[in-house]
Amino acid sequence: MQERLKELQAEALAKVEQASDLKELNEIRVSYLGKKGPITEVLKGMGKLSSEERPLMGALANEVRDAISSAIERKHNSLEEAAIQQKLASESIDVTLPGRPVKTGNHHPLTRIVEEIEDLFIGMGYAVAEGPEVEKDYYNFEALNLPKGHPARDMQDSFYITEEVLLRTHTSPVQARTLEKHQGKGPVKIICPGKVYRRDNDDATHSHQFMQIEGLVVDENIRMSDLKGTLEVFAKKMFGEDREIRLRPSFFPFTEPSVEMDITCKICGGKGCSVCKGTGWIEILGAGMVHPNVLEMAGFDSKKYTGFAFGMGPERIAMLKYGIDDIRHFYTNDIRFLKQFSVTE
Repeated sequence: MQERLKELQAEALAKVEQASDLKELNEIRVSYLGKKGPITEVLKGMGKLSSEERPLMGALANEVRDAISSAIERKHNSLEEAAIQQKLASESIDVTLPGRPVKTGNHHPLTRIVEEIEDLFIGMGYAVAEGPEVEKDYYNFEALNLPKGHPARDMQDSFYITEEVLLRTHTSPVQARTLEKHQGKGPVKIICPGKVYRRDNDDATHSHQFMQIEGLVVDENIRMSDLKGTLEVFAKKMFGEDREIRLRPSFFPFTEPSVEMDITCKICGGKGCSVCKGTGWIEILGAGMVHPNVLEMAGFDSKKYTGFAFGMGPERIAMLKYGIDDIRHFYTNDIRFLKQFSVTE
């Protein structure tokens, strides 16, 4: 029995040494150390031994098992390390190879225009204010001096959800909400960019959804000259220092007096061409002094506080600045159109 155990140890150690992978090594372990292995079979004959021989044979059997187990563990670690090294070698990366080019996207032209305008007015001390696109009739119309039944409401064909809730037709409700939050105390100095909605037929110059950026300044001693100076700075920063502006009388229910602002045509320099219809001027935005009724409804003393407001369409500004002839290009996501606006410009 002693000789048989020694033979099994030598046989097992030789096979462990020759094992080429983890699967084969596991089969050797099961074969020699399992319940049905040869070592177990040998130990079944211990009942025939004398009481003096049994402890000696038991100790020898444990030594054989330990020797085989240790050899298997060492071989397992060796094979595992070799497998890792082989995998690392097969997955190695040549860092000297050129990298794969990564395509970068461009800012949408409207996004660029909005951010440019925001940066300009933030530099002038304005804060950016936002409000809900699904708006109450009160803030969209009534708080802006447009009571129910006012004829000017017909100029803004609206998407009503209920009788008192609609998709906002301009960003002016943000101004009304901001004035209300100030509880009659100035100063207020904000711009309000965002989407607006009107029932309109889409064509080259109209869209049922478009963007607006409105500005509002309310404080003591705000004059029309402050509005003109602000708009002149805006025009020159957006369209070039050689741009000139003019203000024409107009009408808006929420401002009094109200004006339309024109800038000299970029194409002809004010001499007259087909783009400006021979006038030398292009309309760019509407503005005016905040109507006293709007101030009073928001809790401001119109005898103490005055203010000015202006509103512009980023689509129109982008069309003028980049020479775009169809407003629908902004919303069709044509990659050929978007690629023209490089990030590095």
